[in-house]
Amino acid sequence: MKHVCVLLAALLAMTSALADDDGVPRRGYSGLSVFANAGTVWADGTNANFYSGRPGNVNTILRVLHSETYGTQIWNDLKNSGLISDAVGNYSQLTVSEYPEMYYRTSWQIGLGIRYDYENGFGWLLRFDMMRLRATGAFNLSSTNGTGILSGNHQYIRCGMLGKEDRINIDLALTRTVDLGGNLCLELDLGLNLNNAKVKENLMEINGSTYSILDVWNGQSPSSSTGSYEYVNQGGLGWGVFMSGLVGYRIEGMGAIKAGYTCYHTKTNLKGYNSWGWHHSLFVRFEINNFSFF
Repeated sequence: MKHVCVLLAALLAMTSALADDDGVPRRGYSGLSVFANAGTVWADGTNANFYSGRPGNVNTILRVLHSETYGTQIWNDLKNSGLISDAVGNYSQLTVSEYPEMYYRTSWQIGLGIRYDYENGFGWLLRFDMMRLRATGAFNLSSTNGTGILSGNHQYIRCGMLGKEDRINIDLALTRTVDLGGNLCLELDLGLNLNNAKVKENLMEINGSTYSILDVWNGQSPSSSTGSYEYVNQGGLGWGVFMSGLVGYRIEGMGAIKAGYTCYHTKTNLKGYNSWGWHHSLFVRFEINNFSFF
């Protein structure tokens, strides 16, 4: 409710700011448009720590590291590579001394939508965007006895961590467009967001070998007796609010090309990491409002 009130207050302020001196709103194109947009997105790093493998997460490093199925394989690989000393007698003596701080890399975002503009400059739009996010980080692999894990008296092995996630945004917004003179226009959008996260991968890299830590073992340690279960998506539906600002160039009789920025404040449904976060996007939008060629 708090976010809705903020949106309404901002919309009233925007209406006043975009009116002519005599209080009459400026007019632009009216009618139906379809559009496509493409750009880049920066997702909030708080959600990325879902892929950190920490204890208490859905997917953990230690579940795989201390398992019958993978632990011996990892220990043998490190032993054969000369990375661990005889002081580390088996895989149960491997541990994590420092967990990763994950962050999302800059990613792409593409989408389609429709909008309807009224003669008074107001309108609404509905758009569907999709993006593929990659979370990266690194952790320190060490030994429970704290000494002799590496040859050369080093205390840890640096290992990589990766998460891959598909996310879909559905945005519904009130819009306000004003002519800036010539073929230029300014657009502001305020609206609600529904998002869906689908977890694709959660991987750790140890000494050049990659291991999935996605929990397909129903919370148990992987072993020959446990088997595996069908993977069920670990993400889900979230929601939030957003605001966009765009500057456009109208092409008479066809539509417009616009460059814009969107700021999202949303909850993403990743278990344990579904707090409110800020997400940012820069994009280019191509609009068509002449359908005579159909």
